[in-house]
This record gives sequence, C-alpha cells and structure tokens, in this order.
Amino acid sequence: MIRTTADGPMRVVTIDRPDRRNALRPTDLDELAAAVTDADSNETPVIYLRGAGGNFCAGADLDSVSELADPEAFARKGQQVANTIADASAVVVAGIDGAARGGGVEMALACDVRVATPDATFAEPGVEFGLFGAWGGTVRLPRIVGEGEAMDIALSGRVVDAAEARRIGLVSRVVEDPRTVADEIASNRPDALRVVKRRLRDDADDEARERAEAEAFARLHERYVGDIRQTRGERGGDDSE
Repeated sequence: MIRTTADGPMRVVTIDRPDRRNALRPTDLDELAAAVTDADSNETPVIYLRGAGGNFCAGADLDSVSELADPEAFARKGQQVANTIADASAVVVAGIDGAARGGGVEMALACDVRVATPDATFAEPGVEFGLFGAWGGTVRLPRIVGEGEAMDIALSGRVVDAAEARRIGLVSRVVEDPRTVADEIASNRPDALRVVKRRLRDDADDEARERAEAEAFARLHERYVGDIRQTRGERGGDDSE
C-alpha cells in the first residue's frame, strides 16, 4: 500500500509493505501514481518518496510477475508510473535506506534527487530470473551513471553499496537521514524549484526506447515465467525483483 502525509510544504509518500520489502504489485503502482499526481495537482513543491521498515523498495512483486497475463502491459504500467514521477512539476526526492532492487532502483532513477543512507544498497537482479528492469531502467540508468557503469550493474546483477552509488553518481549524497535533504530543498522558493527542474529535465523523447524495452520484457517473461514460478516455490515466496 502507499501512504501519503502532508508535512509543511512537502508531501511524504511512503511505500508501505515492509513484510515484502515494499515490493510493488500492479495495485501499488496505481496508488503510487495517484499519490504523486495528487500531490502535484495541489502544487506541492517537494515530494519525498521513501520506503517503510528499513528498505526502500524491492521492485516488482514476483508473485505478481509470475502470474502476469500481459507482461508488456505490466512493463508499460511501471514505465508510466516512473514517468509520472519524472514529469511532476514538484521536485521528487528519493530517500533510500536498505534495499533498492530492480523496479525500486527504477523508481529512484525517476526521482530528481536520490539520497542514500550508509546502509542503502542497490541492484538490478532481474537477469538472475531471465528478466530485467523494464520500468524505464534501460533508458535512465546509463543516462545517470554512464553506459559502462550501467552495463556492469545491469548485466552482473551485483549489489552496489552506498559509497559506490555516490561515486558513480547514482545518488547525490550519503547521509544518516535523507529527509534532511528534502527539507533543505523545500526551504527554497517553490516557483524557482519548478522552473529549475523543468529546465534541467528538458530532454529528448524516450517513448520509442521505452516501447522496445516493454516488448523485450514481455518476450523474456514468456520464456522464463515457468522458472520464476518454480523459484518462488523454492524460496517460499519472499523475494522480489
């Protein structure tokens, strides 16, 4: 579930499924998009996105992934949510503690500012299952960290710690409490924040690349969904992508 609280000039949006490391189901994606849209429609200058229970987001819930009737539509839904975050007129700050995996990394990539705690870790483990992060990750990751680093992270599935994330530009700061950075940004003039974000975000349209990403995800899903279901049974249903 997604919780939203108003806090002065800021909305705090919390992904709140701590028992599943905040893994996202299709309904959670809908709620997340609605929370960001609602905050933006109320001219909130800063949205602070966080996870409950000591983790940011474990990505797509693999129970949902293993039962997808239309994997391409699922990929497109995740892309649309990430685009809702990226296209908000508000500044969206990701406060990342604990695990950010797969789709969780991709939601963080869509944010304007990513701030980690020293305990934050990042990974794109989808290749282990024969899939990959298809919520805009193949578009945003190389843009943010460079093609070489993106290739290494996405193809190996390895875990990146907070110090390395800072070094490669995946996050801008590593602090004990990322909320302090959101507060710092929110202390500035709202109209200036919106203008600066709009100018810095001005970029070419990535629609064609995202469509190709979703189609490739659907093809791999068809090939490997049986393996994913088997893995879910072996692991007792506690993993997410």
